[in-house]
Amino acid sequence: MVIKTPTKFFFVKGKSEGFMPLNAFDGALLDAGVGDTNLVKMSSIIPPRCQEVDPIPLPQGALVPVAYASITSQEPGEVIAAAVAAAIPEDEDHAALIMEYAAKGTRDEVEATVRKMAEEGMKMRGKKIREIKSVAIEHRVERCGAAFAAVVLWD
Repeated sequence: MVIKTPTKFFFVKGKSEGFMPLNAFDGALLDAGVGDTNLVKMSSIIPPRCQEVDPIPLPQGALVPVAYASITSQEPGEVIAAAVAAAIPEDEDHAALIMEYAAKGTRDEVEATVRKMAEEGMKMRGKKIREIKSVAIEHRVERCGAAFAAVVLWD
């Protein structure tokens, strides 16, 4: 099997209620537009010169590389959130770094944390950051809820 290096990436996010935690997670994937694919969780690197695009329809059943954060809860009234951030380097010949974070708390709190994580990760690599892009979503649990945020890599 030949695995191609992705040339495109995009951000998605979703939330849902469900019968059980896995149902809620599945609903969040559907809400994010990736529910009918096979997500392949990867470590958090965007290849050099990879271009950000608007979310695209993915073929059903496709193997889709993704860096994601998710959280489920069965505590009514609890606020949960998931976020991802990508630190884009100044030098486009270097890889970008994705960080993922999910926790009990608001979208703003979780997004601020994941953006700081991306900044720190690039410092560890000794790379200057051109920009940090992020998405986050929160959900107030009714019975059994989930929140999901991801960076999808595609060719």
